Amino acid sequence: MSARPTLRRRRTLASVAVLSVAFLAACTSNTPAEEDDGDADRGTTSQQAVSDNDEAGEEVVIGFSAPAADHGWMGAITTAAQEEAETYSDVELRVAEGTNDVNLQISQIEQFINDGVDAIVLLPFDGAALTDVATKAMEAGIPVINVDREFSSPFASRATVLGDNCGMGVSAGTYICEQLGDDPDAVVAEIAGIDSLPLTQDRSQGFADALDGCGLEVSNRVAADFTVQGGEQAAANLLQAAPEIDAIWNHDDDQGVGVLAAIENAGRDEFFMVGGAGSANVMREIQSGDSVLQATVVYPSTQAADGIRLARLVAHEKSLSDLASSGVPRTVQLYAPVVTADNVDQYIDSAFES
Repeated sequence: MSARPTLRRRRTLASVAVLSVAFLAACTSNTPAEEDDGDADRGTTSQQAVSDNDEAGEEVVIGFSAPAADHGWMGAITTAAQEEAETYSDVELRVAEGTNDVNLQISQIEQFINDGVDAIVLLPFDGAALTDVATKAMEAGIPVINVDREFSSPFASRATVLGDNCGMGVSAGTYICEQLGDDPDAVVAEIAGIDSLPLTQDRSQGFADALDGCGLEVSNRVAADFTVQGGEQAAANLLQAAPEIDAIWNHDDDQGVGVLAAIENAGRDEFFMVGGAGSANVMREIQSGDSVLQATVVYPSTQAADGIRLARLVAHEKSLSDLASSGVPRTVQLYAPVVTADNVDQYIDSAFES
C-alpha cells in the first residue's frame, strides 16, 4: 500500500500553516531575509550538525519540470536535478520534457497533480504564467519548490531556491573595483543579457552600485541575448564604439563564447574581462592564464538539485540539519562568488559546459 495518501494529509495541514505565514510576511523586495546558521543540537561542541536526513525513508515521487535545455546553464540545471535524485533510494523522479511553451509546461504540472506526486520542483519558463497552476498544486496538498524564476504569489510555492542576480553584479563590480579602483578614469564596459528581463536589470543595478562605491561607472554598455551569436554581435558593436577599455563585465558565459570570438577577431587585449554564471570553459580560460578572461561570477546551476533535496525534506517533514529552526526555509538564495585563478580548482568540477 502506498504511503503517499498519509503524507498528503499531513502536508495539507502543514501547507495551510505555511501559507498563512506567507500571507502575513509577503515581501516586496527581491532580497530575502538572511537565515541564521546554527547547530542541530545546541548542547554539542561540534560545529557540524548531526543529522539522519540522508537515511532512506518512505518513497516519495517528485515531479520535475524546467525549460528546454537550449542553453548550457539550463541543460546543467536538469542534469544536476536528475543526478541528485539518483543519490536517494527513496526518491522517484519524474522528469517532464523541457519546454519553452508555457501552455505545455502548465499541462505538465496539471499531469503531476493528477498523478498525485508527493512534491513538484518547478523552474518555470515564465514565473507569472505558471503561478496559477503551482497554486493549484499547493491547494491539492502537493508542495511546490520554485526554482530560479519566482512566482507572482507566495501561495504558489512551499519554498523557493534562487540565484542572486543583484549579487552577481555586486560581486563583479567589487572585483573590478579591487583591480581598478585607484584609477578614477578607468573605462568599464558591460555586456548585458536580455534587457527586458528583471534578472538582467538586477545584475546591472548591482554592478552599477558596486562600481559607484569606488568612484567608477559603466562607460559603455550593450545588451545581447544569452546566445553565442548575440554575444559576438554585441561585443563587436561595443569594441567598435569604445577604442579603449580597461575592464568588461559580460553577464553570461554562454554568450561569452561569442564575446571572446569578437575580441579575438578585433585583436584587442588591453583590458581584462569578468564573466557571469561560471561555465567550465570560462574556468579553463582562467586557468590557462593566456586569456583576457580573468574571473567569472558564479550563478549556480545546482539550484534545481537543491530543489530536489528540499522537496524530499518537505515530503518527509524534516528540517535542514544545519539550521536551528524547524522545517525548511521559505527562501534559499545562493551566493555569487567570484572565481579567479586563485580559487578556480574549488569550483570547476561543478561548473557547466557552455
